Amino acid sequence: MKKFFFIAACAVAVSAAAWAQSESCNAQTTTENCCNAGESTECCAAVGTFDVQDFGNFKLHTYLSGDQMDDASFIIEGADSLVTMEQPLFKANAATYDKYIKSLGKPVAHRISDFHLGNTGAETLLVPAGMTEVFKGPEYSGMMAHFANQYGDAIVALPTGKTEEVAFDTTVTLAGVPFTFTKGASNDFPGADILIGKDVVYMHFAPAKAHTNALYASSVAGVEARIAELEQALATGAKLFVGSHGLPGTADDVRFLIDYLKKVQQLRASQSDAESFVTALTAAYPGLPGADGLGDFAKALYAAE
Repeated sequence: MKKFFFIAACAVAVSAAAWAQSESCNAQTTTENCCNAGESTECCAAVGTFDVQDFGNFKLHTYLSGDQMDDASFIIEGADSLVTMEQPLFKANAATYDKYIKSLGKPVAHRISDFHLGNTGAETLLVPAGMTEVFKGPEYSGMMAHFANQYGDAIVALPTGKTEEVAFDTTVTLAGVPFTFTKGASNDFPGADILIGKDVVYMHFAPAKAHTNALYASSVAGVEARIAELEQALATGAKLFVGSHGLPGTADDVRFLIDYLKKVQQLRASQSDAESFVTALTAAYPGLPGADGLGDFAKALYAAE
């Protein structure tokens, strides 16, 4: 079983401050989001950032938490109801997220926990096939216990609701929007890559034009698994690729990452040690962000011999 991953994410264009201080609710735009009227005092404590993209038959609301683990959460808005996905873990973020949901004025029809447990309370969770046992298992439970020990009352209580599993290669319609669950990368928890409508793919990690690290792939087999996942996602023809870690990406970002990981494979085969691998990969991508994590990435690749 693989460990849980963390990737730093940056803020999107819509600031929480602008959302919180808006005088009237206008959750229909991509440039301004707000709380319910009369809640300005509470809203001024809002944290994180929201971005909204309209795909015609649904809107995708992306919440970048800015929490200690830089997690992202999502709201899929259908015509009459909402689907939440990967709800926040920290109480401050959960409060902001829940207030934002209230501002949309529609009921939550379903809640999806793909890789992350969050502030879903006693609500029923839709999860990919196999994740019920993972959530209950020693590694995930141990990880959550570690978070509780490290962050104390800052994080929400673990969910208590039942789970309903969705089989891979299955499409379910939620809030009037099709969600297709396909198997994610084989080097990750058995979570799903989810095609939302025809335009958005959710993966554990959003693709980015940056160096990867040992948390994303820690072996030659892991690199191969990530390439397969990215190629599967690209084949959907989606326009946007989002993840619980990282900023939303485009098809161009996916193609870049596929090419990058294939270069990693080539250099791993041609370079005799981790140090020469780092030198060669850095030379192949001069100025690419994330170079500070290459040392550990290389050590992991060469330790797997």
